[in-house]
Amino acid sequence: MDLSDTVDLMNSFDYKQRFKAEYWQTKTRYENLHRTIVKLKAGTLPYKVSSKRSVLEAQQRAMYEYLHALEIRAETEHINLYDLSPTPERR
Repeated sequence: MDLSDTVDLMNSFDYKQRFKAEYWQTKTRYENLHRTIVKLKAGTLPYKVSSKRSVLEAQQRAMYEYLHALEIRAETEHINLYDLSPTPERR
């Protein structure tokens, strides 16, 4: 999923749709950061990062914990993170 795929969810009046957008935006960023760290460790990253690897890894851990919290909250609030179909708007 690309960040642009979450625009409609983010702009929804339904908090569950906005919640899904937040989850998928964070998950997308987490996965991109993970790939960067893997390539950095493997020495195949095609560019030089200005941050220390330890800082990137700390960010990755924080994002993982946040995703975990969002997943627990979604389960508790009966939010299906994988159902991305639009819901009727309430105004």
